[in-house]
Amino acid sequence: MFDALAMIVAALAGWFIFDAWRARDHAVRVAREACRERGLQLLDDSVQSVQTRFARDAEGLTRFRRTYVFEFSDDRVTRRSGSLVMLGAQLESFQLEPYRMA
Repeated sequence: MFDALAMIVAALAGWFIFDAWRARDHAVRVAREACRERGLQLLDDSVQSVQTRFARDAEGLTRFRRTYVFEFSDDRVTRRSGSLVMLGAQLESFQLEPYRMA
């Protein structure tokens, strides 16, 4: 009985870790594309997860709402902050610190 429970817990932990990696990779692609469209540089080519919670989507299904922060540059010198929120695999919000437009 204990072995079966341990296997289930291990499987759930493995799924959660795999899903978090997949979501992070998707968030990096979204941030990279959004920065490219605006003529900005995504610094370090990465995002950092700062919060994971449960939330309901438009159909009422429970999904993970993940918040990520990242840094970008508008002039290749100054570091500025941005954030994005993913609900499941969908982008829910995207925010950038004010920057100079060329």
